[in-house]
Amino acid sequence: MATGPGLESLVDQMISVITNDGRNIVGVLKGFDQATNIILDESHERVYSTKEGVQQLVLGLYIIRGDNISVVGELDEELDSALDLSNVRAHPLKPVIH
Repeated sequence: MATGPGLESLVDQMISVITNDGRNIVGVLKGFDQATNIILDESHERVYSTKEGVQQLVLGLYIIRGDNISVVGELDEELDSALDLSNVRAHPLKPVIH
């Protein structure tokens, strides 16, 4: 996982965050601090299911504590917008065990 200065290049870009409890939160990175607490704008949580398509729960402006973050990644917006999430089926992620 990128920490501190490694996140600088992602500010004002769309990112995907996987939390320790297995949630996938997508949004625009607005800021972060030395503890990797991050601020996302225009964010939503993607909830995966094997029975129905991906649900997107609108969160808006959202803060995630650094100690709750497992993975931060840049999102390819062009590729992401081409996906039909209503047809995606997947098991929800399990919590991360450290």
